[in-house]
Amino acid sequence: MLIGILSDSHGDHLRVRRTVALFDSLGVEHVIHCGDVGTIDVFDELTGRACHFVWGNCDIPSQAMRAYLKTVNIPIPDVVPLRLTLAGKRIAVYHGHEREANRMESTPGVDYVLHGHSHRQRDERFGEVRIVNPGALHRAQPKTVATLDLLSDMLTFHEVG
Repeated sequence: MLIGILSDSHGDHLRVRRTVALFDSLGVEHVIHCGDVGTIDVFDELTGRACHFVWGNCDIPSQAMRAYLKTVNIPIPDVVPLRLTLAGKRIAVYHGHEREANRMESTPGVDYVLHGHSHRQRDERFGEVRIVNPGALHRAQPKTVATLDLLSDMLTFHEVG
């Protein structure tokens, strides 16, 4: 199963649109946004896909945004970290600003920890846990996202113009 990972879009829905087109061309089956989504326009680009996200430190989860997310069937996160199981792999998702993220390498019971916030790519292993930051789509050079094949454990970073 190929997942697409992005973070820190900060409302740049056109760059997210290009990211989704890239993910579609690669056969991504599930999208995970690691926070600082920014605006409803970004969620519009993710609508209709299997996806999850976490709130970032710049996100403002208003009642209107929550109501919108319910209408487009995008799950609203309610705990940190968000925990998912995809293709038998256990995944924890942080934005990276949360107090709990200070020790993400020791998150219990996971294979992968995904996060954003720093606007820098990351791929590190701590024992059995692999920590991945896809980079950022805003205030980063280059602007990057990542794909992760959960069956082969192959991680690839992709530039998004």
